[in-house]
Amino acid sequence: MSGIEVLTMGRIGVDLYPEQIGVRLADVQTFRKMLGGSATNVAVAAARYGRRSAVITKVGDDPFGPYVRDALAGFGVDPSRVGTHPTLRTPVVFCEIFPPDDFPLLFYREPTAPDMTVEPGELDLEEIATVPLFWTTGTGLSAEPSRAATLAALEARGRRAITIHDLDYRPGFWESEREAGAWGRRAVELATVAVGGRTEAVPIVGDLAAADTASALLDLGVELAIVKLGPEGVLAATQDEQVTLPPVPVTVLNGLGAGDAFGGALCHGLLAEWELERTIRFANAAGALVASRLGCADDMPTADEVDALLASVSAPVTD
Repeated sequence: MSGIEVLTMGRIGVDLYPEQIGVRLADVQTFRKMLGGSATNVAVAAARYGRRSAVITKVGDDPFGPYVRDALAGFGVDPSRVGTHPTLRTPVVFCEIFPPDDFPLLFYREPTAPDMTVEPGELDLEEIATVPLFWTTGTGLSAEPSRAATLAALEARGRRAITIHDLDYRPGFWESEREAGAWGRRAVELATVAVGGRTEAVPIVGDLAAADTASALLDLGVELAIVKLGPEGVLAATQDEQVTLPPVPVTVLNGLGAGDAFGGALCHGLLAEWELERTIRFANAAGALVASRLGCADDMPTADEVDALLASVSAPVTD
């Protein structure tokens, strides 16, 4: 056993986020360089709570590769499963920041990103099958050979708890919504937990209300379905229980990292075997905290910060 508790698989890169708020990208003067990529952010967030985490991904053979590995290690995430592609470049992501809910992204991932070139034969399937928590993403399904690797990893898990699939639907990465839905359904069928925004679930289950979205995901075989609703909060459901939480009130600066902060906190709560309501409440607050900050990985909160926010607000639960 490697000792890793949280193993994620997917995007990694460098976030260059503007230090000027409410300004078009063309007019931004300065940027803050930070670690990024959804699966990477989740691994970092889990490490903030003391979880031994790692990410399966690849970077380019360029100066950003060492930066990414050093940043991971600095955040307590094992970088040993980060491969190097010999010709592709480490992705860079820019954004514009127009609070409270407009954060356009500009991805530099052409002709493809190194993280999309992970192949099934490069995976340690024994580790994947036995790690306490394994996390995959919808983006990893959007092209080969990453799609085959993602599915091979999920199949190796054999629906062992805790296997989480993040719906992570980004239309620009797919040829069609229909294709995204077909592969997304296959991944959800191999997982025990599905998590994503309501609109991210549309290709998989259709355009449904939140509770119906969760029910449809449960029907595909997961034990826990979590539907994030942005400014309307979050809904989580099993076959026997449903928890709905309103958003935690914060002043939003940049909402881009909130979902990944939620994911890392979710990993922590599930591994701790907390009751569902406590897990979702903690994850909801973690997401809110990051939405109030500029960065993603670099600005993930500690448990003390999440607990302090929860202590300062009242968020009643609706069953």
